[in-house]
Amino acid sequence: MKNYYIIDFDSTFTQVEALDELARISLENHPDRESIYHEIERYTNLAMEGKLSFREALAGRVKLLNANKSHLDKLVSHLKKKVSTSFSRNREFFKKHADTAWIVSGGFKEFITPVVTPYHIKTENIYANTFRFDEEGNIIGFDEENPLSNEGGKVQLLKQLNIEGRLFGIGDGYSDFQLKESGLIEKFFAFTENIQRKSVTEKADFITPSFDEFLYVNDLPRAISYPKNRILCLIVGDVPEIAAHILKRDGFSIRTKDTFEEKYVKDVGMLLLGDNIDISDEQLQHADKLKTIGYLGDIRGHINKDICNAKGIVVFDDKKNKKKNSEFIPRRMADFINNGDTYLSRNFPNLILPKVKQVTRLLHIHQNVPGIMAQINKVYAQNNINIVAQFLMTKSDIGYAVTDIQGEYDKDLLKQLKQIDNTIKFRILY
Repeated sequence: MKNYYIIDFDSTFTQVEALDELARISLENHPDRESIYHEIERYTNLAMEGKLSFREALAGRVKLLNANKSHLDKLVSHLKKKVSTSFSRNREFFKKHADTAWIVSGGFKEFITPVVTPYHIKTENIYANTFRFDEEGNIIGFDEENPLSNEGGKVQLLKQLNIEGRLFGIGDGYSDFQLKESGLIEKFFAFTENIQRKSVTEKADFITPSFDEFLYVNDLPRAISYPKNRILCLIVGDVPEIAAHILKRDGFSIRTKDTFEEKYVKDVGMLLLGDNIDISDEQLQHADKLKTIGYLGDIRGHINKDICNAKGIVVFDDKKNKKKNSEFIPRRMADFINNGDTYLSRNFPNLILPKVKQVTRLLHIHQNVPGIMAQINKVYAQNNINIVAQFLMTKSDIGYAVTDIQGEYDKDLLKQLKQIDNTIKFRILY
């Protein structure tokens, strides 16, 4: 049986609620715009939380909009810039699943279709409401015969479609959960990248902080190999809020603590430390998942650089105590996790890597000994791997090789690369 993916639009595929955004465009010059905005948002939240019927909320919002077709053009341009980050980077999934990735929304085709079709979503797989217009192009209502305009509209629609296959739903609102409640879908994933509604998350089969997480859990094609929301970033000491904000906005799982507590040692993937914070040798030795450390000060005397080298931990620090480094250092950490860049690292060779699409990027950190690249490339050759690009730099006892490969590969390739003598750390980036 085929798997079908039923995806919501507002606050899921996009970061925002489209009707709320339309109101901000159409009512821009209205003297009572602020009070009307709040009333429209109130309708939205009541419906999403299941406290007001969808039909009542929809009618109330549309009546308040005072919008026309020219406002819709502006809205579409705005929404194209507001596609959720994790959806935006996973176009390849939609290309490979063009027949089974569907948008099912209580929103409106007039603004949904132009936003999602560039992502290879077919127009026949977009199910949404439609506006009614007067002769001058003003929005005067919606098609009340469309099941999606009703309370429980998504359930009504899927019953009518009678799809033969396994259905998975992903969304942020009560109407999405109703699909699970009805028994029509196999699993419901509460999407929380943009907003988290307790009334929805506590009833979901899974909580998915990003589309990457949804794809990872279901073993589907994805832009990054490991969801960033699964990478624990621990912030310790006196660290400005802007630093935490940068990493949280990038999608990492953030914890802020006064000390490096023992319970986090084995699971931490990133450490951002305030000045004068000490990390013991024993903690470093046991931090097996730790990939990078950012230090808002000089690490000398606080962190053992030799152990970081031996474990393949990339360190970025602030020797000159520059004010902007509270923003610069977390961005360097994120660039390493996201793209493999080690620019201005304290202990690693400095690499700024091009961002290449439709490749698999493999990072191999090793001891800087003669012949190791020959071993790496022998493994690639034996597995008939097409290498698109390869980068190698060394610094003292560290070697850092980045290889972009194209096409399918056997998972045994990864095992072989990890088993090469003098390998320190290996990971698939994307």
